Amino acid sequence: MDLFCEKYNEKVNGENGCCTHPKEYCKFRTACVVHFMDGENGSIDSEELAIEEDGMPTLQFEKGNGLLPAIVQDFKTKEVLMLAYINDLAWQKTLETGKAHYWSRSRNKLWLKGETSGHLQLIKKILVDCDDDTVVFQVEQLGGAACHTGYRSCFFRQVSEAGFATIGEAVFDPGEVYKK
Repeated sequence: MDLFCEKYNEKVNGENGCCTHPKEYCKFRTACVVHFMDGENGSIDSEELAIEEDGMPTLQFEKGNGLLPAIVQDFKTKEVLMLAYINDLAWQKTLETGKAHYWSRSRNKLWLKGETSGHLQLIKKILVDCDDDTVVFQVEQLGGAACHTGYRSCFFRQVSEAGFATIGEAVFDPGEVYKK
């Protein structure tokens, strides 16, 4: 069975099933069966990947009552930037656009990361755990900060004997960025 690359409008031999452009950013990459079969470094058996009829990878949202954790890392450094939650809608929008979408539990709505601040997260790679109920989004963090408080990472505090010690430096002033 041949696979099809949407970006380059080309057929790929299903037997080999590898992306011929693995180092390039592709908005289709996270939804691309070719990419998922081969990834960046090696191949997996295509039968191991849960795929819906429309070709999209599926997650086990029912395990988390509709929400699953998404750990967000910098693609290059692997620094953990934040933890958020996704529902099926956020998952589908992320796959469709190549930009990280989440479900805001406090606002009870879909959230495109960076829609207000401009600090978008471009998906470079998505990892899925063995139970299909947690993802790691490896991203290019635009604007230098993932945290709404202005820090590069939401994990800018460390536990010490005195309590929490700030170990990061603010990248932006949230009062300026989130003016209404």
